[in-house]
Amino acid sequence: MSIGVRRSGRELAVKIIYSLDHAPEGSVDDVLGTFWGHFRFQDNVLGEPLEEEWDNLPITVVRFAEELVRGVAAHRPQLDEAIKEYSTNWSLERMSRVDLAILRLAAFELLFQPDVPASVAINEAVEIGKRYGTKDTPAFVNGILDKIAKCRLKAEG
Repeated sequence: MSIGVRRSGRELAVKIIYSLDHAPEGSVDDVLGTFWGHFRFQDNVLGEPLEEEWDNLPITVVRFAEELVRGVAAHRPQLDEAIKEYSTNWSLERMSRVDLAILRLAAFELLFQPDVPASVAINEAVEIGKRYGTKDTPAFVNGILDKIAKCRLKAEG
């Protein structure tokens, strides 16, 4: 079963956003270049790495993933502030790096992508959390993102 372009792009974006934590500030292009240069995936995008070129990966997935990563990188201070504000008793340093990457991605969509419904951004984050996080990740990210979404709705209201 194939997953959609947007889910594939989000899953790849989470992996790249995770990598940004270990890169010097302002090196988004370097991280993207390294990621695309070293990781090749089977048809389901996140399957086993392949030795040959990643021609199977649709350009729409690559573009969407890069759009998300660049957005997160550009707005990271605001995203981190929102996550800190709504994560009761959790500092960013205490959070799992995977959870934080998922939260940053979804918070970017919630706060800076008004065309993405809040329910979609949250559901996608929860589903990605089920795949890559711990058993506690889905509930953890859902709780924080729900609070961020309610804040967005008040601001739009």
